[in-house]
Amino acid sequence: QVQLVESGGGSVQAGNSLRLSCAASGRNFDYYTIGWFRQAPGKEREFVAAISGGGATTTSADSVKGRFTVSRDNAKNTAYLQMNSLKPEDTAVYYCAGGSLLSRRDNQYVYWGPGTQVTVSS
Repeated sequence: QVQLVESGGGSVQAGNSLRLSCAASGRNFDYYTIGWFRQAPGKEREFVAAISGGGATTTSADSVKGRFTVSRDNAKNTAYLQMNSLKPEDTAVYYCAGGSLLSRRDNQYVYWGPGTQVTVSS
């Protein structure tokens, strides 16, 4: 099992950057794919990006390609989501999740953090 906690959210103006962290406790962090998802008010949760356990493979949603980068440091049991050129439509609660497969589907992830709010103003 692994427990996940996100941090790094906040309120920024459009065009600025934030880096979210996903800190894990428990064993075998490098076994788990880490996915990032977000949910805006009144909308369904959507996939943002994911990274394989060893960090060699990543995938991201078209809406964030070229702006968001997912990475991880297994020695620190932490994954990151670097978000650049933020837009108001990026406003959401951001979640990190752990699973055994590199997937864009949230039902493939077993362990979830509580989420962190990101608000982007124009």
